[in-house]
Amino acid sequence: MASYLAKAGLSVAVFESAVFPREHVGESLVPATTPVLLEIDAMSKVEEAGFPKKYGAAWTSAEDRDIDHMGFRGLTHDFRGAGVMFNERSQEGVERDHTYHVDRGKFDQILLKHAEELGAKVFQGVRAGKVDFDSEIPQIEAKVGGRSVNIPVRMVVDASGRRTHLGTQQKFKVADQVFNQYAVHSWFKGIDRQALTADKEQADYIFVHFLPVSDTWVWQIPITETITSVGVVSQKRRFQETGGDREKFFWDTVGSRPALLNVLKNAEQTRPFKTEGDYSYGMTQIAGDNFLLVGDAARFVDPIFSSGVSVALNSARIASQDIIAAAEAGDFSKARFATYEAKLRRGVRNWYEFISIYYRLNILFTAFVQDPRYRLDVLKLLQGDVYDDEEPKALAAMREVVETVENDPNHLWHPYLGDLKAPATAPAF
Repeated sequence: MASYLAKAGLSVAVFESAVFPREHVGESLVPATTPVLLEIDAMSKVEEAGFPKKYGAAWTSAEDRDIDHMGFRGLTHDFRGAGVMFNERSQEGVERDHTYHVDRGKFDQILLKHAEELGAKVFQGVRAGKVDFDSEIPQIEAKVGGRSVNIPVRMVVDASGRRTHLGTQQKFKVADQVFNQYAVHSWFKGIDRQALTADKEQADYIFVHFLPVSDTWVWQIPITETITSVGVVSQKRRFQETGGDREKFFWDTVGSRPALLNVLKNAEQTRPFKTEGDYSYGMTQIAGDNFLLVGDAARFVDPIFSSGVSVALNSARIASQDIIAAAEAGDFSKARFATYEAKLRRGVRNWYEFISIYYRLNILFTAFVQDPRYRLDVLKLLQGDVYDDEEPKALAAMREVVETVENDPNHLWHPYLGDLKAPATAPAF
C-alpha cells in the first residue's frame, strides 16, 4: 500500500510495531500476487532473493480405499490426490509460469525497504495506538518506548493483520460461526518432499496433506532447497483437548497418518513450534470516512488455498486506486471507497465459499479439479483471480453436489462429509 501511494506522489508514513526482519507465517504466494509486485516495481528484488519457484499446488488424501467417482470425468484411479499447474490457464498480468514460496522474514523486509526507497517514511518499532476520529482530521497515537505522540493524518489504512487494530477498536469484528481453526507450525530441514507424491515432478509444489481426522490438514511449503515449512491446521477444540501443549497437538495429529509422521521424524526441526489462532473472522465495515482496512485486518478465512498474502496484496492494490482518487478530489469520505469494498467483499466471498465447500466434502474438490468441464474454473480460484467476476460457475455446481450429498444419508459420498457445514450462501460480513 505504501509503495502504491508513494509512487503516486502522496505523503505516506508507515508505523510498524516490529523491527524487520521478523518471522511470519503465510509463506506461499499465488499468481494473483504477480501483477502487484510488477506494478510497484518490486518483482526484480523478489527474483534476486532466490526464493523457490512455485509452479503449482497438490493435495493428498489419507484414504486407502477407492471412492466411487459418481460420474465425474477425467478422474485418475482414485480420489487420493490431485495437482494443478498454474500455467494451465492464462491470467491477465501474469506472463510467467510460476510464483514463489517465500521466507516471510525476507520477503516482507524487501517490500518494506522498497516502500521506503519510493519515498514512504517508515518507522519500525513504533506501535500504533488508538485512532481518534473525533478530531477535525484523524489522529494516530504512536507509541515509541514509553512515550506517546499523536500524529494527524488525512487517511488511515489499517494493515495490522490478525491484530485487527481498527476492527477491534471500532467494534466491527465478527467471529466466524463456521470456522474456528487453529494452527501449530514449524520449519524442518531435510524433509523428503517426494515421499507422499505419486508425481515426483510435483515435489516442490505446495502440498496440502489431508489426515483421517475431520477438518484437519497439514501444509508442506518449500522455503529453501533444504528447509520446509510444515503446519497442522485443525479445529481449535482439538488443540484445547491437549491442554494447549503445542508439541503434543502437532505430533499426535500428524501421527494419525503414519507415512507423514515417518517423513517428519526423519527430518530435523529447526524452529520452535508456533501457534496461529483467531483464524476466521469478518468485519461489518471495512471502510469509512478517512479510513479503510486491508488484508487480514479486513477479513481472514483459512489458509488452505494460500489466500492470505494474495488478499493482502490485492486489497492494497484495489484500495490504493480509491485512495489516490480521493486525494485528487480532496475528499476522503466513505463513499469514495465503495469500489474497493465491493471488489474485496466479492473476492473474499468467493474464497470463503470455495474453502467452506472444500472442508465440507474435500473429495469433491478432487473430482472437480480433474473434470475438464470445471478444471479451469477451479484453477481460476486457485490462482487468486477472484475480484472482477461474479461467482464462478464451479462454485454453484459444487454447492449443488454438497446439498445433494447432505440431504441423502444413503449417498455414496455421505460418509465423507466433514464437520464444518458449508453455508448455502456466504456470510453478509
